[in-house]
Amino acid sequence: MTDAAELRTRTREFLAAHPPATTDRADFLKARFDAGLAWVHYPEGLGGLGAPRSLQAVVDAELEAAGAPDNDPRRIGIGLGMAAPTVLGFGTEEQKHRFLRPLWTGEEVWCQLFSEPGAGSDLAALGTRAVRDGASGDWIVNGQKVWTSSAHSARWAILIARTDPEQPKHRGITYFVCDMTDPGVEVRPLRQITGEAEFNEVFLTDVRIPDAHRLGAVGEGWKVAQTTLMNERVSIGGMRIPREGGMIGPVAKAWRERPELRTHDLHQRLMKLWVDAEVARLTGERLRQQLVAGQPGPEGSGMKLGFARLNQEISGLEVELLGEEGLLYDDWTMRRPELVDFTGREAGYRYLRSKGNSIEGGTSEVLLNIVAERVLGLPSEPRTDKDVAWKDLAR
Repeated sequence: MTDAAELRTRTREFLAAHPPATTDRADFLKARFDAGLAWVHYPEGLGGLGAPRSLQAVVDAELEAAGAPDNDPRRIGIGLGMAAPTVLGFGTEEQKHRFLRPLWTGEEVWCQLFSEPGAGSDLAALGTRAVRDGASGDWIVNGQKVWTSSAHSARWAILIARTDPEQPKHRGITYFVCDMTDPGVEVRPLRQITGEAEFNEVFLTDVRIPDAHRLGAVGEGWKVAQTTLMNERVSIGGMRIPREGGMIGPVAKAWRERPELRTHDLHQRLMKLWVDAEVARLTGERLRQQLVAGQPGPEGSGMKLGFARLNQEISGLEVELLGEEGLLYDDWTMRRPELVDFTGREAGYRYLRSKGNSIEGGTSEVLLNIVAERVLGLPSEPRTDKDVAWKDLAR
């Protein structure tokens, strides 16, 4: 299906058969997936119609106009933006049919078990081990992961673990789907500077993962992980937002409504950041259009890099603009939220939470290297450990 008019008609017929006002939300979302209107560019039977990605906007517009419920994408962002494209790209048919539907409808929340205390920016140095059980063929996993968003509410996790320590660090890694309800999985909250604990550390003790939950070939987990990471950066830095959406919105609103706070210097800085935010928004639109034709590339790293810088500069300006009010904070209570709400809290929260933007989803330093090497074509940094077996690396 490549015709927008045909897809619009199909969506209207679906809405007539499943009126949003009288259809249970969960039933509506399941029916939408089965009708191929979840993500139209996915194959038939997996929530799509094999249509161009650009036609998703046609479906979304019709559903929004009819007041249809969405799948709460902020709550299940890791599943939608990272797990789903990886399962689609490397999963077996059985895995695709098992995981994609409850992932999209939000019945099953996903998290990401990648970073470790000694392998954050240098993710390929990870030490979590997965050893094959010769009797059953299962994998026994032991290790620790950190900075895991939504681990406390997740049903499944995408996990990379070292299966061959004799290989250099970028090899000998295998990619798995981990059951977060396994008794060997322990989730501990990590309280952040905001007072909340949306992040967690996860301890894996003799966690048994069936080989049927492996994504990609044994030892090729780094290749699979690249798909996840590229999609992660696009989902973080390339989110679709309206003009004055995101962090710049509350600052612009305060500027218009509170003229007593204005100064010439703040005006100059606000104008620059407003333009930067608009450039980032339009660049994100262009990036999404490029995705219609293929897979995300290193440009997503540039978008995520700009997203972090802008959020930190804008939130800093907002605190200065509000003066003493900007120092107020509503609640330091330890909480474990299911999502991050940048615009639903006060300026102090935005200022503190934005500090994590240059760490999560790839540190700004790593992303600068990616942009330099893969976008600008500059020489790569010398890597003396590239061909050294992981077990022989200094730690």
